[in-house]
Amino acid sequence: MGRRVLYFPGCALKQQARALGEAAAEALGILGWELVELPRWNCCGTVYSLASDDLMRHLGPVRNLIRTQELGEKRLVVICSMCYNTLRRSAHFVSEDPERIERINAFMDEEPDYRGEVEVIHLLQFLRDEITFETIEGKVKHPLRGLRVAAYYGCMLLRPRVVGIDDPDAPRIMEDLFLALGAEPVESPYKVECCGAYQVALREELIQERSGEILRAAHRRGAELVVTSCPLCAHNLERARHMDPRGTVPVAYFTQLLAFALGGEGALSLADPTLASILTAKERGG
Repeated sequence: MGRRVLYFPGCALKQQARALGEAAAEALGILGWELVELPRWNCCGTVYSLASDDLMRHLGPVRNLIRTQELGEKRLVVICSMCYNTLRRSAHFVSEDPERIERINAFMDEEPDYRGEVEVIHLLQFLRDEITFETIEGKVKHPLRGLRVAAYYGCMLLRPRVVGIDDPDAPRIMEDLFLALGAEPVESPYKVECCGAYQVALREELIQERSGEILRAAHRRGAELVVTSCPLCAHNLERARHMDPRGTVPVAYFTQLLAFALGGEGALSLADPTLASILTAKERGG
């Protein structure tokens, strides 16, 4: 194995979003990188606290930054959009005020002091800036020619602006990756809109309305797939599709397209049968 990069898996990648993480590991392996799981990681906290004086809600995220620091690393790659947003925002929150770090360190007196030096980045940023899309394009074995793909960013990759990985109103990072894989990006008007998030637990009709319209809009634009990096978005979108499949399209993770295009043999092992048939058809030139 080639170079190594430390990453935070988070809870979803161990359960319902295994396909997101396993496809990422396979793709990175083909590209000459080994994803090394952060040891002794804990839940990121899932939802970032909006209270400016709520230091307690940052203890979980900061513990993961301390685990990173203990390994002598200053960079932590995250695959899940929600984990990325929570960890990145906590890292920024505590690092911009030395008093906050001091108070958190005092509270966690059995942990090493956090120095505020860990950078949290999303896997898409790592692919674009470290590996580069040009390198990826040169390693594609199964170009996704003719595959019309709509990117769905949702909220967590782009907002707030201080942690966004791209322009919050007109992002292109996923579309640029699709182009490198040989696919045709489809511009969708709802690609930065919220899917409804955790309202799925309280107001299922809201999820059906919002997520369903995201899929229908992509379908109207001619997309064959909607692609995301967020397990919660994927859950809500797929739920809406199964409740009313008319005029909608399947949902995939960007890592699944990446691994498949690079020739990964296990990329479809956890894929939805509809997604698997779409990708294999493109491989045959269908």
